[in-house]
Amino acid sequence: MPAEKSKTRRHLTEFWMVEPEVAYAGYEDMMDLGEGLILFIVDRVLNDRRQELATLERDTTVLEAIKGPFPRLHYDKCVEMLQEGHEKGELENRFEWGGDFGSPDETYLSKQFGLPVFVHHFPTAIKGFYFEVDKDRPECALGIDLLAPEGYGEIIGGGERAANLDYLISQLKHHGLPQEIFEWYLDLRRYGSVPHAGFGMGIERTVAWMCGIEHVRETIPFPRMLYRLRP
Repeated sequence: MPAEKSKTRRHLTEFWMVEPEVAYAGYEDMMDLGEGLILFIVDRVLNDRRQELATLERDTTVLEAIKGPFPRLHYDKCVEMLQEGHEKGELENRFEWGGDFGSPDETYLSKQFGLPVFVHHFPTAIKGFYFEVDKDRPECALGIDLLAPEGYGEIIGGGERAANLDYLISQLKHHGLPQEIFEWYLDLRRYGSVPHAGFGMGIERTVAWMCGIEHVRETIPFPRMLYRLRP
């Protein structure tokens, strides 16, 4: 999957994801599913790959401390926490409602718990056109992110998908996106779609966190970068 033009230790120009889509599910179901998936991965890695972790000099006590349930924070609460962190001098910039989290913000939030942290109800303006919105607060999308500990950032992103055809068409216009390119997606609503939700788990970032690797490029066999496509 192509990513944005970023050169940080968390980004690749091309990355791979595990992407479940679940019928008759909401954003809370996705937090349940995502938490179960991460707990399963941690358990399997600790049970089956300790030798490899030792070779990588990974501090396994960090992974051994990963237990459920994971904290689940409303975006509003995160804004409050980040602003308090700025007032304490622990964050350089003051975060304002409506903004998207940067690396320092994600790292600060996860450090408060030492666990992966779910954030939900992001501002609609910073989410994709296909997200369902909160009926009581349409400025908030029913989206979720899972932030990994130790500064590894978002490893899961997803949420509830908008099911209304007219709303999706209006969102395409709002975002300035050509409708003809998305007709295949709109057909899913025209011909038999059901309410559903899903997420993507970034494989490389998850591996980087599991292994304690600093740069995500070390977790993919052939990293594609801005000016290199091969090998």
